Amino acid sequence: MHKVIVIGIGNPYRRDDGAGIVVVRRLRPLVPQDVEVAECHGDLTTLLDTWQGYSRVIVIDAMRSGRIAGEVERLDVSTHTLPANTRFSSTHAMGLNEILVLAQTLNQRPPQLVLYGIEGADFGEGEGLSEEVAKAVEDVVRYILLDLQKGEEDA
Repeated sequence: MHKVIVIGIGNPYRRDDGAGIVVVRRLRPLVPQDVEVAECHGDLTTLLDTWQGYSRVIVIDAMRSGRIAGEVERLDVSTHTLPANTRFSSTHAMGLNEILVLAQTLNQRPPQLVLYGIEGADFGEGEGLSEEVAKAVEDVVRYILLDLQKGEEDA
């Protein structure tokens, strides 16, 4: 049996930085019962413990890469590192990029790891997503549900 977890990263009090959290909150009632859903608001090193024991991990986070706001990037980083120009947003000392390097170094990277990045527009203080990111959240929810369905067929 394949254990699957979907993890949303972000700070819902920093506008678009909360995109990953909004995605998992929308997904929670929609995913199959055997799929875990988790939120990561703070220290991203906790991801190393959160995803331990799972064979499939899907992570959602906001990005700041200079792309168009609301653009979504899906990256399968199961066997390779992130492209150098891909940067995830972080209001913490260690961002997702650094956590992935640490996980690789410590041999704690999950066997299958997919990242969804949503390009943010507004990372200022306050609640609520920009219009572009709110639309992208709905797209990512659909993409993840398709990923999960495809994964069940592969199992």
